[in-house]
Amino acid sequence: GRGFPGWHIECSAMSMTYLGERFDIHCGGIDAIPVHHTNEIAQSEAATGAKWVNYWLHGEFLLDETGKMSKSGGEFLTLSFLKEKGFDPMDYRYFTLGGHYRSQLRFSFESLAAAKNARGNIVKHIRGLLKAGAEETGLSGEKALGYRQAFLDAVRNDLNTPKALSTLWAVVKDGGLTADEQYSLLIFFDTVLGLGLDEVTAPEDREVDPEALRLLKERNEAKAARDWDRADGLRSRLLELGYVVKDLPGGSVLEEKM
Repeated sequence: GRGFPGWHIECSAMSMTYLGERFDIHCGGIDAIPVHHTNEIAQSEAATGAKWVNYWLHGEFLLDETGKMSKSGGEFLTLSFLKEKGFDPMDYRYFTLGGHYRSQLRFSFESLAAAKNARGNIVKHIRGLLKAGAEETGLSGEKALGYRQAFLDAVRNDLNTPKALSTLWAVVKDGGLTADEQYSLLIFFDTVLGLGLDEVTAPEDREVDPEALRLLKERNEAKAARDWDRADGLRSRLLELGYVVKDLPGGSVLEEKM
């Protein structure tokens, strides 16, 4: 008779319309397992007479200080709200990647700010690599290939994104890799992480204080002579001038202090 479709049949109809009568991965929250997804399977497989979905991926709850977030609970976290607070959507994405999808994740603005800072440091590192002339190249070195495999092992093991992020940071901190290797690995990782790292561009060239360039040259000479105390002192003088020294695999560069 006249009426409207129920919740369960809507999802079967929409997914089959756009994905076909059989597809690989169906996502949803763990609260949808006992009723909603069970009904979707029953009605879909009854209609087609064949297996419907190959893999089900159920995410745990996002919690705030009061418990599970829900629309019915009042104020609900939205990306537009976070943008009003000064956060980029990619900051939130980085935050969620830091927790395994099958583990509950507790939201706070403090943890989101930490994610924003961490993502910002990755972006700054990539800008430094690009400024040093890094390019995306094929990976052939044993160490670089080892990092690539470690990342793949993490994401292939039940989508372990926290471990994948730890591999990313190991690459960022590894001074034994070339600038090309670091950049190529980070761009490869981002094909899975989706943090927009391939959109990062080199910083615009600005006229650098000649005194700062002279001090940087002296610091490089001090490092070559293994005069670490003098090198540290020159780094401090550069900081006073408003420049941060960034030591990269391809050499040292200056960045304006934020």
